[in-house]
Amino acid sequence: MGKLINIGYGNSVASERVVAVIAPSSAPIKRLREEAKRLNKLIDATAGRQTRSVIVADSDHVILSSVQPATIVSRLKEKRS
Repeated sequence: MGKLINIGYGNSVASERVVAVIAPSSAPIKRLREEAKRLNKLIDATAGRQTRSVIVADSDHVILSSVQPATIVSRLKEKRS
């Protein structure tokens, strides 16, 4: 496993597995969440807080985080440089 990215509240994701970091507000993203839930590929890492970003992994897992997308992207840039 490569470098881990903190996505909030002690949760981490392998940086090389991240395909996209998206804001959760649009209708297509809500459909993506529902489909991932139906397929048991939804991971809720919000610790009961508001979802602020949706992370899509190369394994088709959808990960919910309460950290802002810009923060996660900046952490990804730090780890990949």
